[in-house]
Amino acid sequence: MVAATNCARVDDVPGWGCQARRERACRERARRVRNRCAVVSAIRARREPPPFRIVEVARIEPRNPHMVRITLTGPMLHGFDPGLPAASVRVLLPGEPTEVVLPTWAGNEFLFADGSRPTIRTLTPLRFKPGPLELDVEVVRHGNGILSAWADTARAGDRVAVSGTGRGYEIDPAVRSFLLAGDESALPAICMLLRSLPPEAEVQVLIEVRHLDARLELPAHPGATSQWYQLEAGSTPGDSLVAAVTSAQLAPDARVWAAGEAAAVQRIRHHLFDERGLSRSHAVVRGYWKHGRGSASETN
Repeated sequence: MVAATNCARVDDVPGWGCQARRERACRERARRVRNRCAVVSAIRARREPPPFRIVEVARIEPRNPHMVRITLTGPMLHGFDPGLPAASVRVLLPGEPTEVVLPTWAGNEFLFADGSRPTIRTLTPLRFKPGPLELDVEVVRHGNGILSAWADTARAGDRVAVSGTGRGYEIDPAVRSFLLAGDESALPAICMLLRSLPPEAEVQVLIEVRHLDARLELPAHPGATSQWYQLEAGSTPGDSLVAAVTSAQLAPDARVWAAGEAAAVQRIRHHLFDERGLSRSHAVVRGYWKHGRGSASETN
C-alpha cells in the first residue's frame, strides 16, 4: 500500500502545477473580460435621446402660489413630437440666461466638451401648439433647488434647450377603471391623462399637496372623482398619498398610474404588486424626485 504522504497534488508535479495555474489565470481573465463586455454592452444599449432644441421663454403664468406655467417657443420646435400622455422632456438649464451651450451624447449621458455634466431636469410637456410653435411646462416652486430657482428668476427672452419626448403612458381604450395618484410634481401629468382617458371610464384621482392652496382645477372628465390630501406637518413626503392608495378600492381590471417622491412610490409599488397582487402590466409607477436630494419641482 502506498502511504498517503507519497501522494502528489497536480500542483506538485513538475510542469503540471504551472500549467494548472496558467489555466486558472486564463479562466479568471476570461471571466473578467466577459463581465466588462457585459457592462459595456449595457451602456451601449442605451438609445441616444432626441437632440436638444434651443428655445426661449415666451410667457410665465402663475398656476397657484406654488406652481408656474412656462411657455417655451422657437423655430427649433418645428417637428417636435409631444408623445403620449404623461411623457417627459429634458430641459437643459444654462449658466447664463441668454447663452446656451449644447452638450453631446457620450453613449450613456450628455456631456460638455470638457467632460463636465450639464444641468438637466425632466418635466412633463403639458401642451404643444404646432401653429405658434409653443410648448408649455409647469414647475413646482418651493424656494430651493436648481429648477425652482430657474422658475423663480426666468424672464421672457431667456433661453434654454429641450430634448424629447421620453416615454409616456399608453392608454388601453377598452379599460373602464383607472386610478391616478400623485403629489404636486405629478399634477401636469395627471392633467394630461384626464384629458386623454376614455370618457366612459371611471377614474379615481388621489393627489397629495403640502399646502391647501396648491390645489388646481383639474380638467373635466365625466367619470372622474378627485380627492386631495394635505401632507401633515412633520410627515414624510408621500405618507398621505401612500395611505390613500392602500385604502382605495380597485376594480379587478383597473389600471393604475402613480408618480411622486421616489421612496413613497416604492411603497406604493410594493403595496400594488406584493400585497394586492396586481399584475405589473396593469400599473405604471414612477419616481419623480427624491426627498433630501432636490425637491418636488426637480422633476415635474
